[in-house]
Amino acid sequence: MRNTDAQLVLRYALGGLGLGLIGLGAWLVAAEPDPAGVLLWLAGAVVLHDGVLAPLVLAVGLLIAARPARGLWRGALIVAGSVTLVTLPLLVRPGEPPNPSALPLPYGRNLAIVLGAVGVVTGVLYLVRRWAESVRSRGDSVQGRGESVRRRRERRERREPPAPGPEGGRDRGQGRGRERGGTGD
Repeated sequence: MRNTDAQLVLRYALGGLGLGLIGLGAWLVAAEPDPAGVLLWLAGAVVLHDGVLAPLVLAVGLLIAARPARGLWRGALIVAGSVTLVTLPLLVRPGEPPNPSALPLPYGRNLAIVLGAVGVVTGVLYLVRRWAESVRSRGDSVQGRGESVRRRRERRERREPPAPGPEGGRDRGQGRGRERGGTGD
């Protein structure tokens, strides 16, 4: 597939913008009074991400891959992880915050409440899905009665003889035909 001229212009423009931002970042680190501390923090962030966070996300992904409604669980984990990542720096910062309005509320308790709410909503949605699936499956096939309701309805509309059921050919309503005073269903 060939790139069009517009795609090439956009690609080079974005590449140039990215290089400019890298240069700005390098200049800001060099202007920092303690550039070694900033570089150490950046290296620690890379190690934390690649050594802890990424393997943890992959392991959780493997654990929920075979579960029913895995999209629902993934969404809940993404929301919970995002909320935790936004709140965590405020919680683990040592000492008093430089700005007294930075932590005016008990963020640890509030984070627990939000994560609990995410868990409850996810659990309720999961149970509602399971209930809807069971109702849907019960409506399509009645347990122990042989043919599904939909197939019986189609057969009645076409006036076909009943298919053999689990009771050796007896279908619901068989034996109560018009000749015995039944409805003939």
